[in-house]
Amino acid sequence: MFDSRQANIHFYNHLLSRFGLPPMTEDKIDYVHMSTADESVRHIFKGTPYIEEAEAYRWELDYTPFIGDMILEPDLEEVLQILKPEFGLAVATNRSNTIKKVLASYGLDKYFDIVISSLDVKNPKPHPESLLKILEFFSIGPEQALYIGDSPVDRETASAASVPFAAYKNKSLEADFHADSMADVLEIVRFFSCQ
Repeated sequence: MFDSRQANIHFYNHLLSRFGLPPMTEDKIDYVHMSTADESVRHIFKGTPYIEEAEAYRWELDYTPFIGDMILEPDLEEVLQILKPEFGLAVATNRSNTIKKVLASYGLDKYFDIVISSLDVKNPKPHPESLLKILEFFSIGPEQALYIGDSPVDRETASAASVPFAAYKNKSLEADFHADSMADVLEIVRFFSCQ
């Protein structure tokens, strides 16, 4: 839904600077982009005496200034408007306390029937728990759902839950479908629902 890489960079570099530490290296940027906030804080502060303080500061920090760094996928809202009357829509994310504010800020919260964050599960992605909760919510089997994601973590999550997977803007991922745009997503969903 979003390109959140720049938001992640600014957010976690802000945490590091708060404790007088240098910005993240590229390998740490890659890590925080795919992991939960708790995992990310522990990773980037590993070897420092600030892990607990940084975790506490993360919870009190207002995420609002970083939301503007997130880039909404073109045509996302239009596609959600088309899909909403016909399909149940859900979010499974490793974001924690920020996802509801992000969705509300972009006016997207009204489109989703359920949002599962890392705070709603004992085991975040790539464990299948988030997708299993969504399947249970809709009372459907895995073959009736389609998971759309852009990372290896997303692919692993879909596979672990036995849910068909559509890779978004990432042709290197093994997937049942590949989409390069939101128009492709719409076409894939329509095709998938007719099978």
